[in-house]
Amino acid sequence: MSISTLESCKKRKRRPKLFGFHTFMESGCPISPTGAFRDNVRQFLSACGELEDYKVEGMSIWCTLLVHESSSIVFPLYTIEEHVRHSPQPYCDQCRCSGWGNHYMSKRKYHWIIPIDCDWNKPLEDGVFDLQTHILHGLIHCNGFGHLLSINGIEGGSGYLCGREIMDLWDRICTNLRTCKVTVEDVSKKKSMDLRLLHGVAYGHSWFGRWGYKFFHGSFGVREQNYNRAIEILSSLELDNIIQDFCGTDLCREMKQIFHNYRDISETLLLTLKDLLRFMLTVKSCASAQKKTIMTTTKPSKRMTLRNKSVVKDKSVNYKRFSAVVAKMDSRWSARRLESAAEVIVNALQEQKAENLGHGGGMSRQKLRDAARMHIGDTGLLDYVLKSMNNVIVGSHIVHRAVNPATRLLEYTIHDLCDGAGISEPGPEISDEPLPPLALETGSDVYSEVVYLYMNVLLNYPESELVALATQAVLDSKHFVKEWPFRDEDDQFLRFKCQVMPSFVDSETDLTAKLPPGELVMIPLHSTVLELKEAAESALRDTYCIMENLGVTDVVNMQKLDDGELLFGAVESGSQVWIQGYGIDSDSKLRYEGGNDKWIVKCECGAQDDDGERMVACDICEVWQHTRCHGIEDSGTVPPLFVCPRCCSSFAPSRTESSFRFLGSDDLLLVPETEYGAERVVFNDDIGMSL
Repeated sequence: MSISTLESCKKRKRRPKLFGFHTFMESGCPISPTGAFRDNVRQFLSACGELEDYKVEGMSIWCTLLVHESSSIVFPLYTIEEHVRHSPQPYCDQCRCSGWGNHYMSKRKYHWIIPIDCDWNKPLEDGVFDLQTHILHGLIHCNGFGHLLSINGIEGGSGYLCGREIMDLWDRICTNLRTCKVTVEDVSKKKSMDLRLLHGVAYGHSWFGRWGYKFFHGSFGVREQNYNRAIEILSSLELDNIIQDFCGTDLCREMKQIFHNYRDISETLLLTLKDLLRFMLTVKSCASAQKKTIMTTTKPSKRMTLRNKSVVKDKSVNYKRFSAVVAKMDSRWSARRLESAAEVIVNALQEQKAENLGHGGGMSRQKLRDAARMHIGDTGLLDYVLKSMNNVIVGSHIVHRAVNPATRLLEYTIHDLCDGAGISEPGPEISDEPLPPLALETGSDVYSEVVYLYMNVLLNYPESELVALATQAVLDSKHFVKEWPFRDEDDQFLRFKCQVMPSFVDSETDLTAKLPPGELVMIPLHSTVLELKEAAESALRDTYCIMENLGVTDVVNMQKLDDGELLFGAVESGSQVWIQGYGIDSDSKLRYEGGNDKWIVKCECGAQDDDGERMVACDICEVWQHTRCHGIEDSGTVPPLFVCPRCCSSFAPSRTESSFRFLGSDDLLLVPETEYGAERVVFNDDIGMSL
């Protein structure tokens, strides 16, 4: 159900602000903040949001009304401010599974939500964060690190907004507010296909890659090198080799037909699976406007050779709307007169076809010109239009021009379109011999053919562990991230990344852990060292729970400078500075985004951190490992007592030693561990992953 502008405004005490959907949050529309995210989001709420008169679970809500320019639909974008100290779920599961579990806990989270269409006129309710039906749900911590939680376009239930439009909006919000990094767990599907695999093979990146999201980390020990190599293996599968590998199967003939059809209509060579899938997805994107038709070819007779060279040319002919051709003409006649003349010519060809009882038969140029002159006296106009009419579509007809091999005269023929798309007849019927009878439409349901290739080539390639392992590696790569690099503007401010020096205790306990990110601090150009300390102290207190009582005593990089000395000229703007102080609450339960539990992950696939996959802990060593790596299906029940292989081997020596064997390729090496039924895959760069 859409919301009209009038209906939306009636629900407000004062006239609300309305923003254009496709331009909202572009630079300067309506704001252009230059500070840190924690300050920019407040400016956003002040300029763009209207505070609602109700709360959800005690959290404040701002509403921004957006207008879809083409449909005039008005819909709400909600911003919810969640204070973690009062939140029932203060910890962030997304940070924990993204490798950010060691980030200091931010004091606030900001949720951006566009509800499903039917809820646009309803107030938000408790449990809104748990719904999976939102058109958009994104979360950003006040330190600028966030997560895209859900996108639901047309196929996901949205009646007005497609996925690309929603992603464009989300990207503009993140860019304008100067977000640091945003992750997404790509589990998106289309017609039962995982888009991270389909788009990975076709484009070299996931669907989110068009907005700059790149590989972050994989599950089951898959690393970036593994992912890139797997994409390369699948993308470079040659179509001719695929046909050879499918020979002897029931799929060979249909596979060969699909390859042949799309190669015929492509203007470029389709050599690899990447070329084919990318072209098929391009055809799909154009199919709704105009379906494509492919002529199947057979070996021509000698009598047909001349005709085929002039009409078919080994490749299918590209047909264009005559109106589109006219638009590019530099003519002294108007487009309307040119199109009217073309319609007269088409009518003359139809009359000739009717006289031949629908069996074709062309008209010579002179005969066609004379027939059209009965309705149009301007011979110059007719000559100009006839010259342009070759393989063009006029209304629901296609006009061909070819040399009749018998008379050696240029002749025009007309053919009907099948449902406005394909050619009903296979070609101009000039000779007595019949043309090949089959015309195969492509584009009417391209996705069915894409699904066919996806299921049989990518998921069920015959007798190839290499392809199977590469496919699994891509499917196990779900986490992607986009980073907005730190920018130091050319203005009257100094900017620094302030990083808290870890205490001696932190260094001992978290020696191998990556340090949490620094915080952006912006001060006027002619500020002193003391003013930098005060600004850093204020920023860190405002951002992190454990630093509410922080007192900054030293800036390590500037210990030789007195508090009253100017920073300009002494320290370069944009550099990172280290802060020392007191008052950090190291014992707080709200210390880290991932919680304070010190649980250990060490799976035989190589994973050493929580990747969001199902795990089980050994009842002896309490080390967490993937259930899949131990032969337990996701739907299977975990045994009441689980002992990992390492603990088993400590009680009894291994009966079978691991052995190595090549797969017949220099790309992958399979290492079976027969005692536990696990398999480990090693690429040439010696990066391991479980598949």
